[in-house]
Amino acid sequence: MLTLKKELFKRITEHAIREFPNEACGILSGSQGRVGKVYEMTNTDKSPQTFFMDAKEQLRVMKEIRNKGEEMIGIYHSHVASEAYPSSHDVELALYPEVSYVIISIKNKKNPSARSFKIVEGKISEEELKIE
Repeated sequence: MLTLKKELFKRITEHAIREFPNEACGILSGSQGRVGKVYEMTNTDKSPQTFFMDAKEQLRVMKEIRNKGEEMIGIYHSHVASEAYPSSHDVELALYPEVSYVIISIKNKKNPSARSFKIVEGKISEEELKIE
């Protein structure tokens, strides 16, 4: 299970809407399945179908997370025209089996939806996403 505070969920969905028509992406840090901080990242693909995080930004964020004694517990990105479910490209890029992959669908911008998944060796399993 992954737990997100309402204000962090709002920040993620606002990021997704702001980046439209391209996908938004970011890193979630925290511990024990509770998200403490959201890091909005640059999608270097600048694409409505794919995302790739800026490598320098990612390295800086990973160092900051480690220095704070936290962990990267999730990666999020948006789907602009499809449901919140991993695409084959998302599965290919799921390089961290220990993290949660949160997908925000802004197909309906007035009512964004989000789901969380574990992706291990190409196998997708949905986990509970608790917003409190």
